[in-house]
Amino acid sequence: MTPIPDRRPPVERVRDLPRILHEMQQGVREAMASHKKAGDPVAVWRDGRVQWIQAEDIPDDVTTPLPEMK
Repeated sequence: MTPIPDRRPPVERVRDLPRILHEMQQGVREAMASHKKAGDPVAVWRDGRVQWIQAEDIPDDVTTPLPEMK
């Protein structure tokens, strides 16, 4: 599905924090899914330090796409 172009002025798009956060979360989910599929571990920040999560331990709920925003 091709996204509909956002015709709002740049200043309005930059202020659309819910949309920005949604797209950032979607990008992280896509990266997690890609790592899991490839069998590559991911580094996460937990308890003040970096920890590695093996691909088979990446939860499915962080690899599924978010619903589209309206």
